[in-house]
Amino acid sequence: MRLTKAEIAGLIPHAGAMCLLDGVLDWDGQRVRCVAHGHGDAANPLRYGGRLHAIAGVEYAAQAMAVHGALAGAPAQRPRAGYLAALRDVVCRVSRLDDVEGELIIEAERVMGDVRSVIYRFAVGTEAQPLVTGRATVILDAAKDRP
Repeated sequence: MRLTKAEIAGLIPHAGAMCLLDGVLDWDGQRVRCVAHGHGDAANPLRYGGRLHAIAGVEYAAQAMAVHGALAGAPAQRPRAGYLAALRDVVCRVSRLDDVEGELIIEAERVMGDVRSVIYRFAVGTEAQPLVTGRATVILDAAKDRP
């Protein structure tokens, strides 16, 4: 594993139980591949009605995107914050994630972007199959533009 949960927590704004990723398996300038184990945990903060619905996979993917932005950008260019602005082509192939056996693999690939926004393609699933896929647009450092 290239990065641990503790190292990830130092890169993204999510703290405590809201840091959903347990490790970074590999990454380069265009993509990141992460792993998570807590999707079956009854204390997962994204559970609703005792279940972790598949759409929660978007948050796993968003955290992988945040990790990628922190790792791939030069220190002076790293965004302080990113805001999920749009989702496209999201497909949930299961209804829930809490009953998925084994670990989740979260992949995010930067499709395009600049200093103001970025588009990622993402997949959350097992080694055998993607369970939640889609594209996300993230606005970077939106607070800088406020008067």
